[in-house]
Amino acid sequence: MKHFYTDGSAIPNPGDGGFAVILDDRPVALGSEKNSTNIRMEAQALIAAFNLSEPGDVITTDSEFWINVVTKWAPGWERNGWTKKNGEIKNLDLVQALYIAFKAHPDTKLEWTRGHVGTKGNELADEWANKARAGAKIINGEVIVGGEPVKF
Repeated sequence: MKHFYTDGSAIPNPGDGGFAVILDDRPVALGSEKNSTNIRMEAQALIAAFNLSEPGDVITTDSEFWINVVTKWAPGWERNGWTKKNGEIKNLDLVQALYIAFKAHPDTKLEWTRGHVGTKGNELADEWANKARAGAKIINGEVIVGGEPVKF
């Protein structure tokens, strides 16, 4: 069993965004997007984590919003043709992509943790989401910050 931690960041919000997926105290997925939001980056991190997961793995996020989206709201929205009664579904592209990833990995456990309370994996995910926003990348399996590989 692997245990992934995810986080997303945008500063300002909206602004330049970054996301990270952490496994064994190191980033295994990083990404960024110009003119983004924290919500969009949180979803991107979860999608990446689901795509890396195998049956029995655990994904921990501090985004209660996205947990509610995939476990409570998306099933109804899907049944209703991706509509809801009181207006549009914001970030529909990511809602659909995350819901597809969630359904494709039914044996991966999704759990919530409170953010910024010292949970090591969550703190690392936050740190690396901010580094991704600033340009950190993973290239050929190597974590690159400022053009230089990072040693773990």
